[in-house]
Amino acid sequence: MTYAVDRLHEEVAYVAYHFHWPREEILELDHHERRRWVREIARINTRVNEGG
Repeated sequence: MTYAVDRLHEEVAYVAYHFHWPREEILELDHHERRRWVREIARINTRVNEGG
């Protein structure tokens, strides 16, 4: 099974933008851990946008 390169780039850009982590460090994360950080950032953004 392969992971879409475009999706990988989106995840790396999303985490890098919000946490200012270097690309290499994000790429070293396994798929599940990287997706977990993407979900966590999304939750943080939702709370901030809702004023909570």
